[in-house]
Amino acid sequence: MGNLIHAGRALGTDLLPTLVFAVLVALKVDVVMATAASIAVGAAQIAIMKLRRQDISRLQWASLALVLVFGTAAILAHDARFLMAKPTVIYAIIGLVMLQKGWMLRYLPPMAGEHATAPMIAFGYVWAGLMFVTAAANLVVAILFPAAWPAFLAIFPLVSKIALFAIQYLTVRHLAIRSARAAGATEEQIQAAMTQAA
Repeated sequence: MGNLIHAGRALGTDLLPTLVFAVLVALKVDVVMATAASIAVGAAQIAIMKLRRQDISRLQWASLALVLVFGTAAILAHDARFLMAKPTVIYAIIGLVMLQKGWMLRYLPPMAGEHATAPMIAFGYVWAGLMFVTAAANLVVAILFPAAWPAFLAIFPLVSKIALFAIQYLTVRHLAIRSARAAGATEEQIQAAMTQAA
């Protein structure tokens, strides 16, 4: 769970300029002002991290570059949809990274690893699929329904990820318990493993 929160915080940081832009658009702030604020937030993030001598991920550099490119296009065309399309690129990149087989295995506790490897590998691909669906949905909403985009960005990515996490947790837990019982583990060992996993 701690790893999931850490990953979510990192993604939130990478998407902060886009989130600032979404809030400002929802508040009916002028496109040029909202875009300029988004670019400023992205640049300030990198500058602060540099001053603190923190590692800056490739995704964060890419996020800043996308804000600059899409933001400039939005300002020149006076069309917010250019910047609204930015999360599509980020979600697609994350989806591609998640296509690596077994990337979720590090989140398994030791005992569960013996019994939950296959479902965790499968769910790794499901997560990649969700990222691609989110990327495509974001692009459709940004182009065809720009007025609804801030609400979409605030609701769909978060709700879909919470729902998938709940489905994955319950499914993997059930399958791991069933596999442990089939392998002859006692109820005490199973309960101890589940407590460790929580």
